[in-house]
Amino acid sequence: MQIILVGINHKTAPVAVRQRLACDKPLVCEALDRLKATYPLCEFVLLSTCNRVECYAVVDKDAGPNPEELAKWLTDFRGVGFGEIEAFLYIKTDEEVATHLFTVTAGLDSMVIGESQITAQVKESYKDACKCQTAGKILSRLFHEAFRTAKQIITHTTISTRRVSVAGVAVGLAKQLFSDIKSAKVVVAGAGQMGELLVEHFQHEKCRDVTVVNRSEPRRCQVAEKHDIISKPWQSLDEEMAAANIVVSAASATEGYLFSQDRIKSLMARRRNRLLLIIDITVPRSFDPAISRIENVYLYSIDDLAQVAQDNIKLRQGDLEQAVEIICNAVSVFMDWFSIRDVGPVIGEIKNAFEQICKNEMDKFFVESQQEACRKELMEVSMGRIANKLCHCVINNIERLSKEHGANEAEKFAQSILANAQEIISEDNKRNQ
Repeated sequence: MQIILVGINHKTAPVAVRQRLACDKPLVCEALDRLKATYPLCEFVLLSTCNRVECYAVVDKDAGPNPEELAKWLTDFRGVGFGEIEAFLYIKTDEEVATHLFTVTAGLDSMVIGESQITAQVKESYKDACKCQTAGKILSRLFHEAFRTAKQIITHTTISTRRVSVAGVAVGLAKQLFSDIKSAKVVVAGAGQMGELLVEHFQHEKCRDVTVVNRSEPRRCQVAEKHDIISKPWQSLDEEMAAANIVVSAASATEGYLFSQDRIKSLMARRRNRLLLIIDITVPRSFDPAISRIENVYLYSIDDLAQVAQDNIKLRQGDLEQAVEIICNAVSVFMDWFSIRDVGPVIGEIKNAFEQICKNEMDKFFVESQQEACRKELMEVSMGRIANKLCHCVINNIERLSKEHGANEAEKFAQSILANAQEIISEDNKRNQ
């Protein structure tokens, strides 16, 4: 059996491409049902978020599907030409899959490093697969190990509390000032690359009221349609700011400041001095630094954010190294289990054979020496312990052999021990007859 992953995410494809493969909950369940009907002996989990679409599968190497076949199945299911999307896809197998899933679940592969939302999304996807009965023994083990690893990283590091991108720090500041950021009104001035990135970050936090204001109508409409938010013409910026809780400027001034201290004072009067967070990430600056002296106005420049991000990187470097170490250890544990999983039934047979050998010897002992029958029960317990200890020795050697020489050699070794044990039992039976 082989574990494979076919996926697309925010690092490999723009949102316009990602959304073509994205599935809502009903579609995820429909896809899983169809996959199971098409490949009944395989396991599947489908993860679909705004930043990624990933299909995890356990397949028979000989029976398929292979990664390309699975990718084509997904594109066909969503009505997308494989050739249109192939360049954006990534494919991983076995250990690479485990490493990727553990990294994703811990929030280390997210747009906002350390964000915890993805952990809940992975759990929900696994639950969907369980309901559809497409997550079997191997994927269940893989995903539970991913959840355990994520919990360990969150418990033992500060990964989830330190943001390291300018946009991420901006969102972090907003969350500090507004505990219920989901209901805060956010205005993003500028619909360029950074403006759109900010929109995506605020949507990561489930902000329901985001408006983009831009000089170019086609561009603001494009961003608004892509992210399902409101767009307004540049002339309405003052009006939008008067009602906003958070204003982020990603639109540079061509000459001088876009906003003077007097202009913001006037806006605050209209707002009745309600708290206003202004984040200015433009160079040159759009907001006069003197604005920070106005009561109930919090103004941060890109330098402020960059410094916080840099400090966080330094503080978090040790945490990142620790998180990577935790993931590597977890992957090693899972792959050890995965590599000898097929030997499990053989080990069970070996244990049964050892127990039978013990029983045969014990029966012979009680018959030949005419020992008291009351001692037999004690001897059975003792012999059972011996069989367990011998089996434990065998398991340790099988695991070591698997690591050093591969699963096939480990299985051959296990089969040879079983064959030897069965020969002993057969010889005992012949003598008894």
